[in-house]
Amino acid sequence: MKWMILADSSCELRELKGCGKDVGFATVPMKIRVGEREFVDNAALDTAQMLEAMRNWNGPSTTACPSPEEWAEKFLQADQAIAVTISSNLSGSYNSAMAAREMVLEAHPEKKIHVVDSLSTGGEMAMILWKIRDMIAAGASFEEVRAAAENEPERLRILFGLASFDNLVKNGRVSRIVGFLAGRLNMRVVGAGSEEGTIEMLHKTRGENRMLALILEEMNKRGYTGETPAFISHCQNENGARLLRNGIRAKWSAAEVTIAPTSGLTSFYAEEQGLIVSF
Repeated sequence: MKWMILADSSCELRELKGCGKDVGFATVPMKIRVGEREFVDNAALDTAQMLEAMRNWNGPSTTACPSPEEWAEKFLQADQAIAVTISSNLSGSYNSAMAAREMVLEAHPEKKIHVVDSLSTGGEMAMILWKIRDMIAAGASFEEVRAAAENEPERLRILFGLASFDNLVKNGRVSRIVGFLAGRLNMRVVGAGSEEGTIEMLHKTRGENRMLALILEEMNKRGYTGETPAFISHCQNENGARLLRNGIRAKWSAAEVTIAPTSGLTSFYAEEQGLIVSF
């Protein structure tokens, strides 16, 4: 039986290495709308160009989730499909995938389809996808894979560090005065994803080094031991990601750390110089 592992494009992955025979992987793209322009979050997206367009546009930019038809097209390609979406509290992607599931099962009741609300985004989604891949490779049943995928969000955590507030200002989340002062004072914000899949601000500080130190402190508070992988995604900030990786390895020498650039959707949230770490 053919398997399909799916995610919306906020998972950071453009490919999923290590999938076995009869196991496919695909992402369904989110869209970022900047004025009259629409950027499709796929492998062809020029993220730097999108960020420049966002900077130059005076109004707010928005995002759009994949349509049910886009999800359904992928579900139809396999006998068994597991999909992972960005938090349902940040996007309509989960609801869209669920609508697609109902559409496909109505016409093809023999198929097995499950949709996981990651309650997160970025690297945390990637780590759920790795778990699904590994269980399929080990010969697990659909029901076993589904149960494990649903349990993953409960044990995973996500933190982020922001250096730019332009998008937050334009979308009315931060006042223009506060945004201006934050930029002039080299301010940084450290936050976390909540258990409900929303964004929680934790610390305000100055400078990247202090921001990275606070991220490491929060990882320690949340019980990270280095025995499980960590995933760092960065928005035009590979140097900051490497410094954070070095800090993780200095504190937890056994830690396996993956670094990847942010997708279009996570770049929209993280903005330039932003970092996201999942563990």
